[in-house]
Amino acid sequence: MTSLELAKKIALILDDKKGREVKVVKIDGISTLADYFIFTTGTSNTHVRSLADDVEMKLKENGTMPASVEGYRSNAWVLLDYTSVVAHIFTTEGRSFYDLDRLWADAVPVEIELTPESSIG
Repeated sequence: MTSLELAKKIALILDDKKGREVKVVKIDGISTLADYFIFTTGTSNTHVRSLADDVEMKLKENGTMPASVEGYRSNAWVLLDYTSVVAHIFTTEGRSFYDLDRLWADAVPVEIELTPESSIG
């Protein structure tokens, strides 16, 4: 699976699980951290962990495991690192506080067909 296919798959899993404001950005031209970042917001700490669990479970079914997972003990942010794709799952407060959308504003947005309510927030 290519990095783009993986990013789209993660975004669709997050969207299906009612992640809000799902955003995929291509960062390979401006960073060596990964090819793509994904940002989404959960409605509560429990929802954030549920979103992360669902991504892990569904990708694991296809043999795709994260290189690392950070933030399960945090109340604001879980990070799933799949090497070429990194998913950032925030609470509303966490997303506002860390403001990665602004920090990575130079990244190229990737269009993903999502349900209307998830992209609105």
